[in-house]
Amino acid sequence: MTDRVDDYIERQPSPQKEICEKLRSTILNAFPDIREVMKWGVPTYDGSTYYIVALKDHVNIGFSVAGLSTEELKLFGGSGKTMKHLEIRTLNEIDEAHIEQLLHLVWNVSR
Repeated sequence: MTDRVDDYIERQPSPQKEICEKLRSTILNAFPDIREVMKWGVPTYDGSTYYIVALKDHVNIGFSVAGLSTEELKLFGGSGKTMKHLEIRTLNEIDEAHIEQLLHLVWNVSR
């Protein structure tokens, strides 16, 4: 964990702050030794394989999609060619088991 990421999350309004905290915890629980750095002004993980970004009315957790199949790509939102995301508006929308599945899917494909 880094102080810069702590600062980023602390500056967010509710509910984005709490959503960011929960998503960060989910990533760190899935991969206790993952590298966490600020890049593009947001917290990123594993050399930008994942990111968390707080937006005006929601938070996105982003995933690198390099190497995913067409069917696997359907599990994510967004129109990016190299990164896709899940959009989360409330703490209740966070399905940790599903997010951990996606984290491991991307991790295994990127290795």
